[in-house]
Amino acid sequence: MPRPVILGVVGDSATGKTTITDGLVKLLGEENIAHIGTDDYHKYDRNERKELGVTPLNPDANHMDIMAQDLELLRDGKPLLKPIYVHSDGTFAPPEYVESKPFAVVEGLLGYHTEELRQAHDVRVFLAPPEELRRKWKIDRDSTKRGYTEEEVHADLDKREPDSEQFIRPQRHHADVVVTFRPADDDSEVVDAEITLREGLDHPDLSPLIEDGRDDIQIEEREGEAVVWISGRIDSERAREIEEAVWDKMHFAKHLRTEDLGIFETGGEEKRSESLALVQVLLLYHLVTARATVALGGENARTDGDEVAAASSR
Repeated sequence: MPRPVILGVVGDSATGKTTITDGLVKLLGEENIAHIGTDDYHKYDRNERKELGVTPLNPDANHMDIMAQDLELLRDGKPLLKPIYVHSDGTFAPPEYVESKPFAVVEGLLGYHTEELRQAHDVRVFLAPPEELRRKWKIDRDSTKRGYTEEEVHADLDKREPDSEQFIRPQRHHADVVVTFRPADDDSEVVDAEITLREGLDHPDLSPLIEDGRDDIQIEEREGEAVVWISGRIDSERAREIEEAVWDKMHFAKHLRTEDLGIFETGGEEKRSESLALVQVLLLYHLVTARATVALGGENARTDGDEVAAASSR
């Protein structure tokens, strides 16, 4: 049996990691995906961090060595006993037995912090929304789902800022795909998507989809990367056309098609974002093509190393 294909989704707190990955998990099926949160590898619970004056963004406040060992087990197709961090109350629950599956989605804060961790992933994604939008998302989430007041979230954001700058944001230089959602006009629920596609993976060519007189999708070629911009207000029919073009490039996976892509929750209500759906279908493309490469005996789907991605970010 081929080894699992591992997708990494890294970003600061409340950048949309779970929103991105949930659609992929639904599409591929929970029976086919091992879903790992690297926040589970925190060394300290919430009260201990408060007493020590540390944030969970600092590598020293995480079991980075155990995280790397577990990702190696995951990549080798072996089971692991994973710790569990409970975000709702900041405590730890009993560990969870995780079996090997065809795919693994690994999301969290520090997934690309070391070379060992970076090499464990087949596809590396980094989420980088504007800081103002991220703060809004974090306040909305933590004050409704994690038991914080708005004042506590603001204070926590300020406390975390030095570690975000030092440890979290630099990881974008090691990503194959950098996704930046930006509010369309003044509506934070309608977001444009800016997708930076770096050398290192064989990305689908979207240039034939550009049409004169339309500004719903734009592509800018740069040295070592391409930047794709998709309007959050793109017409649903036009979005389906772009989705179809990506699906055509992975015809061997068309049986996976459902309407689950692009779904997000706000205020307890499910909504659909066409720009989110297009980001997710691009990530799905890389997952299934990497799976095909591995199944045919290839080591991975990469064409270049980290050096290319790092150089393109300078």
